[in-house]
Amino acid sequence: MLVTDPDSFLPALLRGGQKAATLSLSLLAVYCVWLGFFKVMEKSGLSEKLSRAVYPAARRLFRSNDREALLLASCNLSANILGLPGAPTPLGVRAVEKFCAAGEHYAADMLFVLNATSLQLLPTTVIALRLSFGSLSSADIILPTLLCTLFSSAFGALLVFLTRKR
Repeated sequence: MLVTDPDSFLPALLRGGQKAATLSLSLLAVYCVWLGFFKVMEKSGLSEKLSRAVYPAARRLFRSNDREALLLASCNLSANILGLPGAPTPLGVRAVEKFCAAGEHYAADMLFVLNATSLQLLPTTVIALRLSFGSLSSADIILPTLLCTLFSSAFGALLVFLTRKR
């Protein structure tokens, strides 16, 4: 474009920059809302209750007895399931540090894989992206996303289980 039509290069460059800034601001707003929502959940004790509900399954899934690491991993998984962007990362990092310090590398590997596959009930970031680009039915992706992330999480967990060191 620069060589073939130099007069339209700068306007196209500026339009691209404007679109990038608009998208960044809309994603920033979504992140702020959901991180604020997660902070309210933390302060109200709802995230603790949700992680305690996930705790028995996490104990079997991660094969660990480290209560603190399992609660961190449960909070991480709960935040991922709710589609809260950015919120689960510090929890997951602390959980992996605790798992590795205890020598429970299987648990750390499993948490890494489950974070990478990220089972989500509400894909909030993708819905926000679709809204920002003018989608009329931005929430239509909820069921396909749920099915895809459910399958990828189950498949990833199965692979970690099958490839663990005995």
